[in-house]
This record gives sequence, C-alpha cells and structure tokens, in this order.
Amino acid sequence: MSSKSRLDRAYKNAKVIPFDDKSKFIILSDCHRGDNSFADDFANNRNIYLHALQQYFNKGFHYCELGDGDDLWENLNYGNILQAHKNVYRQIQRYFNQDRLTMLWGNHDMVYKNPEFVKKQLYSYFDKRTGTHKPLFPGIAIHEAIVLKHSITGQELFLTHGHQADWWNYVCWKWSRFLVRILWKPLNVMGIADPTSPAINYKELIKVERRIKNWIQENNNLITIIGHTHRPRFPSPEEIPFFNDGSCVHPRCITGIEIENGEISLIKWETSTTDDGTLKIVRDMLEGPQKLSSYHQQFK
Repeated sequence: MSSKSRLDRAYKNAKVIPFDDKSKFIILSDCHRGDNSFADDFANNRNIYLHALQQYFNKGFHYCELGDGDDLWENLNYGNILQAHKNVYRQIQRYFNQDRLTMLWGNHDMVYKNPEFVKKQLYSYFDKRTGTHKPLFPGIAIHEAIVLKHSITGQELFLTHGHQADWWNYVCWKWSRFLVRILWKPLNVMGIADPTSPAINYKELIKVERRIKNWIQENNNLITIIGHTHRPRFPSPEEIPFFNDGSCVHPRCITGIEIENGEISLIKWETSTTDDGTLKIVRDMLEGPQKLSSYHQQFK
C-alpha cells in the first residue's frame, strides 16, 4: 500500500468534528512522554507543557494530540510512563472529563490502534497508594485521523500524525520499535540519535513532506495538519496548505498550532528570563494569526 493509499484511508475513516468561528483548539504532538529516565526527552519540557495545558484549559480550548503522545517504543510498560508524569495525566484527564480531548495515534504509540490495548491501559490505572483501580480515560477512543469541518462554510481541516507517508515507520513500525527499544534507547542516553527518524534524518524528512504535499494537491488543497517530523510549518495562503505543529521535545520549548476566532496560528511556549532574573514560562506567536478562509479550497 502506498503512502497515498494510507492517507486516503485515514481521511476516509476520520472522525468528523464540527467547529465554527467560536471554537478553540490547541494542537500538539510528539510529546514522547517517557519514564523520566535520561532517555525521556519529554521530561526536559514537562513544566512548560503542563503550564501551557493549564492555560488552554482555563481559556476553554479543546486539546488535540496528534500522535506520539506516549513513547511506547522506548518504554515497554505504560504504567511507568503514567507514574513518571502523573501530574500531566491529571491535567489531560480534566480535558477528557469535559469532552474537550481528542487523541490520535502515531508510530511511537501505534499500539493504540488496538481498542483492547487502549481499554486495558487507558481506561483506568492502579493506584498503589490506595491499592485500588481508578478511572483515567474510561471509554476513550484513539483515532488515526480526524476532520474538523466548519458547520457553516463546510471547510475541512484534516489532522493526522503524518507517518502514513513514512513507509518504514508505518508498515515496519514493529521492527522500528524493536531497534529503538533494544539499540537506540541505550545509545540515546549517550547522545546518539536514531538515524531512521525523520525528525533526525533530513533526507527522510524531505521525502515525507513531499509525499504529503503531493497528496494535499491531489485532494483539492485540503488543509492538512501533521506532526511526526518535528519541523514546524506554517504556509502562506498562496502556498500548499501543509501545516506541522512541531513537537514538545524541542530544546527548551514546545510548539503547537492554535485555532481560534476562525484563525490559525503557530505558537511557541518557552522559559524566559526577566530583567530581575526571574524565570517564567511565556507564549510567543511564531506565525499568524491567519484566517482559515484565506486558504482557498472547494468546500463540501
């Protein structure tokens, strides 16, 4: 099956979520939450991520996580990830309890495509303090893709992880997981990165992006938002509407995409130093805001 066929299937089977100009979405991906060991890249930005999620929750945003939220390649046991970042999952749980959470699976958490695995791991967790099982995300469904469809104009935004355009990390993901878990995780501790990852291998990154841009053009310039490559992208209205929210494992910052007031923006959260030496977490606008309606396509 080609990358085009995989993207076609993801779009065809995507869950449709209606939205309008009053809707608010924060789109993040590639958190790669781990076990808080030296190989856990997320741990460096955990406080930034947690603060950002708290701010978006208070402002009424819907949280969309576009895959690779949990790194289940480097980590065999999800319970270890949960214990390492329990405060983060409590915050995500607040979104879930208010029906403001949508989660997709990527290549590093592709096991979530199995509903039985999701039921076993995510519906509840064992609280060692009380010796009982407590609800986490009871009944949650993890999707491959979603489509945000404007309830008035019919404009569509296609959201997926993006590894459909990466043969090795989609078709051969079990082999990739094996290599990462056995070989690259120990080497990562010593500072050696996985060369098969498009986030590291620039040539692979370009190939993945080219395949997705070709697919977008073949599908009426459908606005498409992905993660996977960790490279933020924000096109102008004259360019192919191919967006990338970046990742939450950049050095010292996280990036994401906001949708609010019918506009789309690329943002960054980072730790900044004030004149008196105080550290604080700040939000910076990298690109936008740009009206979604300025990206021309034939709406259905």
